[in-house]
Amino acid sequence: MRQAVQRGRIVSTAVALVLAGLLAGCSQTARNKVSDITTASTGAPQQQNVAAMSAQQLEAAADSVGKLYVQDPKDKAVALRYANVLQMTGRADQSLAVMRKLAIDHPKDRDVLAAYGKALAAVGELEPALDAIRRAQTPEYPDWKLLSAEGAILDQLGKPDEARARYRRALDLQPDEPSVLSNLGMSYLLQGDLKTSEIYLGKAAAAPGADSRVRQNLALVIGLQGRFGEAEAIARRELAPEQAEANVAYLRAMLAQRDGWSEIAREDAATN
Repeated sequence: MRQAVQRGRIVSTAVALVLAGLLAGCSQTARNKVSDITTASTGAPQQQNVAAMSAQQLEAAADSVGKLYVQDPKDKAVALRYANVLQMTGRADQSLAVMRKLAIDHPKDRDVLAAYGKALAAVGELEPALDAIRRAQTPEYPDWKLLSAEGAILDQLGKPDEARARYRRALDLQPDEPSVLSNLGMSYLLQGDLKTSEIYLGKAAAAPGADSRVRQNLALVIGLQGRFGEAEAIARRELAPEQAEANVAYLRAMLAQRDGWSEIAREDAATN
């Protein structure tokens, strides 16, 4: 029983990383519109990528984009951006409400379905999220981001083999893509295979285009193996001081559970 509680606590925290870093922007078009928008209908200026914003900037963005959203809730670009900013500020339920309405207004739009799936997954509605992601996919011209997002949801549904098949198919379409390699690495982390996880996360972090979330995942898996100094150095790399301190604080909180990982490994070995 103690083992199950520890595993659940650690894995649920790791899942939060998956949702934050692996489902962000499921399709390329949705990612572009959510993260870097010019909304001609409102005259809003081009916006900063939300992933690079500080907490204060995110709150300001939520307020300003929220006002635009109230003016025209059916404006797809504004609604997508607003939902994404709400998620980044921790308001997942509000983000989902925005996406539910947008999905009603745009029931067949791939970008909307992909973002709707992300919003559903963020609040733990995994089966509906999987359905939305799959409806957004076009079998004859598959989107590697949607395959990767599908894999992340399957991982959280306890289907790692199916998840990894999706990641590998995504890598066939987009070789050495850091976000997919990171997903694959986190898949192994969720199963407690830290060494294999580090291999894929190391490849992800070394690949062109890897962002700070990929490096944070690598820092996590290195720290969980006891190499705490190396993990903190990675967590601080190429980040603004405020973001670096937040990453290190999060990393330390995760590493406080390292004894749980060790005990799980010992108990698993004893039962095999």
